Amino acid sequence: MNPLLVARSVRKTYPGIRALDGVSFDLFAGEVHALVGGNGAGKSTLIKVMSGAVAADSGTVEVAGSEVASMTPAVARALGIAVIHQQPSLFGHLTVAENIAFALEDRRGWQRIDWAARRRIAQELLARVGAEIDPERLVETLSMPEQQLVEIAKAIGAHARVLIMDEPTASLSEREVARLFDAIRRLRSEGAGIIYISHRLEEVFALADRVTVLRDGQTVGTHPREALTPPALISLMIGRELSAIFPKQSVARTAVALELRQISCAAAGVRDVSLSLRSGEILGLAGLVGSGRTELAGTIFGLTPADSGELLVRGRTASVASPTDAIRHGIGYVPEDRRQHGVVPEMPVAENVSLASLDQVARRGLIDRASERNQARQYVEQLQIKAASVAQPVESLSGGNQQKVALAKWLATRPSILILDEPTQGVDVGAKAEIHALMQQMASRGLAILMISSELPEILGMSDRVAVMRNGTIAGVMAREEATQERVMAMALGQC
Repeated sequence: MNPLLVARSVRKTYPGIRALDGVSFDLFAGEVHALVGGNGAGKSTLIKVMSGAVAADSGTVEVAGSEVASMTPAVARALGIAVIHQQPSLFGHLTVAENIAFALEDRRGWQRIDWAARRRIAQELLARVGAEIDPERLVETLSMPEQQLVEIAKAIGAHARVLIMDEPTASLSEREVARLFDAIRRLRSEGAGIIYISHRLEEVFALADRVTVLRDGQTVGTHPREALTPPALISLMIGRELSAIFPKQSVARTAVALELRQISCAAAGVRDVSLSLRSGEILGLAGLVGSGRTELAGTIFGLTPADSGELLVRGRTASVASPTDAIRHGIGYVPEDRRQHGVVPEMPVAENVSLASLDQVARRGLIDRASERNQARQYVEQLQIKAASVAQPVESLSGGNQQKVALAKWLATRPSILILDEPTQGVDVGAKAEIHALMQQMASRGLAILMISSELPEILGMSDRVAVMRNGTIAGVMAREEATQERVMAMALGQC
């Protein structure tokens, strides 16, 4: 049986970076083939070549046994190749049904639109992926998970034979992930071939038939899923044994850096929060989705200022009515959605790093570009950011390196308190270890870190203490030695 899709000896070089160095990959009908590797391994470049978004320098792409002379996005769509990106590409001002219709209908000239048929087809496709979404809703009113499901429904409706899913569960809840997995298994049983890219190894082991590992732009190997174990896969991805994903060490905690006394914010749903954070401490903030963790971070940082209560920085009452006030008091904030709020993808590394600290690189009201570049180079070296130069656009970096740029932006403000919201979301296990090591280094230098995470292993592995939120308030605080997954979940659910 011929593969649905084959890439042979693909090479692609960007200035200063060899993204792909002779990579080969194949996909058969009725299989889920996972593509894994560290940030910068070449995964994104490979799928761009196979879907026509970029042209390879050499190598070939074959579909259903025939070589494609010039792969373009239009040719890929015509051949039944669809890509589900992590960031949905939908028209916000149009309805769900209209967005799906754009992918399905081939309209030339004047034709009457059958609105009822559009709604019916959209409803059927949404049902196939388990999405309970009204086809008449405007896309701009949908949550990110809902938009992701609309993208998948759109691809299914276009009769895609090859479905490339790039981190499809990054913004989905557990219930939505389960529905997506059901849809993927259904598609596989119907004969579709699915390329599945995810940093969540548990998903790879739950779904994949085969796994191909890339590292530094080269193919490390392709293996049946049952021939691998998580430790073995991690070793293949990073090229060494991973002895400690969570390199936590005890650090002397000194004075209280941040204290919240009965802080409330009606707009954010934060209620009567009392909490303290010491210099040198990593305080993990856990809780279920909707518990108010990110909202509390926004209140501390002045995005949604507190209505009542007292916020103290280094023992003194601090008025934080805006992010400017927060920065002045030495508070930095790396948000959850790095592409929307953490970095400006189109801008160079240097300009991103200086965004929150322009006063440090300005002379007489004008930005000193040489000073800005020098500052960025320092953080590129310190955080080991993989970039050809500080002039490289952030959007061309891997996810883990984009996260490091977002971190560098706030380190450049020289904070004494740093809020990290989902610091390793969407990055691979090797990059997680690097970011965790950076957090440990920062804590050892006296930085007070409030870490928000949905991953309990991260909370338990990196925290000196664990605070659990429920319904907008603190349900309880535990020492590291007391915290277990069971206790954290029980507290988050109000069972203790």
